[in-house]
Amino acid sequence: MTSTTITGHEPLGRKLVTVLGTRAGRTFVWLLAILWTVPTFGLLITSIRPEHEIKTSGWWTWFKHPQSTFDNYFSVLGKRSGIELGKYFLNSVRIAVPATLFSVLIAALASYAFSWMTFKGRDWLYVGVIALLVVPLQMGIIPLLRLFNVGVHLGSVTLIPAVHVPALVQVWIAHACFGMPFCLFILKNFVSSLPSELIEAAKVDGAGHMTIFRRVVLPLSLASIASLGIFQFLFIWNDFFVGKIFAGGGGKAPITAKLVEVSGNRGQAWHLLTAAAFISAAVPLAVFFSLQRYFVKGLLAGSVKG
Repeated sequence: MTSTTITGHEPLGRKLVTVLGTRAGRTFVWLLAILWTVPTFGLLITSIRPEHEIKTSGWWTWFKHPQSTFDNYFSVLGKRSGIELGKYFLNSVRIAVPATLFSVLIAALASYAFSWMTFKGRDWLYVGVIALLVVPLQMGIIPLLRLFNVGVHLGSVTLIPAVHVPALVQVWIAHACFGMPFCLFILKNFVSSLPSELIEAAKVDGAGHMTIFRRVVLPLSLASIASLGIFQFLFIWNDFFVGKIFAGGGGKAPITAKLVEVSGNRGQAWHLLTAAAFISAAVPLAVFFSLQRYFVKGLLAGSVKG
């Protein structure tokens, strides 16, 4: 496999490991980790403090007089406060998991097609899809909403009839469409760098494109797919705009939409806001730390020989 190099002599991944392995590199990494961790840790401490303590002192004073309570979490998750964040938490799960799977699967198939299948206009089509990265997401909202609600018309002629699907499916489709250029760009770079000898050997053995994709490309691309899946899941989980527009209001909105509502209606209820914010942040943190080994492998995939 051809390695990407910085100076033409040393692979990129090996150079990065060498730099970060020095004392200065380790110090920089630790400082960066602390800067990213302290706000999250402060949010966690604040969320378990009593209301009167939160409003009278900073979270760092908790270490002098530790007082903890889980009433803040019970309030935002239950019906007592009227927030019922648990319902919106499940909404985000129902949105993020299928939308991530659809985006990554379609991007994996498309990356194989653009890398190893030959058809007329392939390169121009790929450039057209990647060019959509520079198009603001907001520009595609109205056309997609019209497609779902009234279809596409030219005067009195209906070019595409309305696609009436449930609100949840609309969110899946929207996220898959808006995330496709980025997903395709990430995966295509790796899939196209796979050894051509493997693909040719599979064709000689009589394997079709789907067989090659399923038994050759997919197993070799698992690290990159997992890394992309983490990126896409985090983006969809933290998204507010698309989920709010396509899922609508009421009980179908994602947790981010509910957090915006709570911060507007209960701007002084810090004990509820911090608990709700940490519940929303807990899933991305858990996903990242549980899959970080795949994340690192995906980042370094193709940078070193092997």
